[in-house]
Amino acid sequence: MRLKRVLRIKPARIEMLPLIDIVFLLLVFFIYAMLSMAVHRGMNVDLPVSARSVQSPESKLSVSVSVDEGQVHLFLDREQVSAQELEGRLRAWKLGRDDSAEVLLFADREVSYQQLYQVLDRISAAGVAAISLQAEPKR
Repeated sequence: MRLKRVLRIKPARIEMLPLIDIVFLLLVFFIYAMLSMAVHRGMNVDLPVSARSVQSPESKLSVSVSVDEGQVHLFLDREQVSAQELEGRLRAWKLGRDDSAEVLLFADREVSYQQLYQVLDRISAAGVAAISLQAEPKR
């Protein structure tokens, strides 16, 4: 006598654990990528070192001052500007804000004290009173 075998075909199952692992891995990757890009919006300058430096929020306008072969270059959010343009652009930028407008100043280590004060005078002449000088933390 021959027995009849009934084959049960189970429906396909999608395992959720590997999918969750992949989603968390992608989430961690994008978080690290965003943190590495959030340093500052200015140009690459060799900042001076300070034991008491604190990172400022990134919602402010950044002005970078760098020296190349003895020449001072000014950058307003990665766009190179002249000293005269800097004052006008800062005035226009400040119009849409109240008294809380603040400028982050990233000055290269090689910028002389006199050159830095000329830039500070231009920023002050534009009506910005809150200027934050940026520095690297001491390691």
